[in-house]
Amino acid sequence: MPAAQTIELRPNCALTPRSARCFFASLCAATLAVAAPFTLRGLWPILPFAAVEMLALGWALHAALARRHQRQSLTITDDSVAIDSQLPPRSEHVVFSRHWTHAKLRRAASPWHPGRLTLESHGRACEVGAFLTEEERRGLARRLQRLVGRMSESPPMSESATQLRSA
Repeated sequence: MPAAQTIELRPNCALTPRSARCFFASLCAATLAVAAPFTLRGLWPILPFAAVEMLALGWALHAALARRHQRQSLTITDDSVAIDSQLPPRSEHVVFSRHWTHAKLRRAASPWHPGRLTLESHGRACEVGAFLTEEERRGLARRLQRLVGRMSESPPMSESATQLRSA
């Protein structure tokens, strides 16, 4: 049975559903406390605008919480690289031959956009770690280049798990 290295990727989501509810409720209460006196003085348009702002904040919190369900698992064996992605609402399983696979880190077109890390082989590509920060993505790219190698070059799978986790 070939040795395998597994890399689990998950977004850093410090916000829990309970803390999001507490934050949202306290901000709604503060917004209502500021808007209510103005509304009582006849400046009624303030209240609908405050409600729209709170709806936008609620949507943003919901999107941030949905992100915590994203996961990618990369399994690298002596002869293959398998990528299992759970990026709700879709799930994907891609397998490449390790000997022909290479990791490619592409810089972003502008500083406002993130770079892309892809595993490529025979004209196919699969993006990995789209939810990672730039620093994490660069570290993952170095780690994958050590494990997978360059095109037509498969380094031995001799690194220990402790060395890989420190990368």
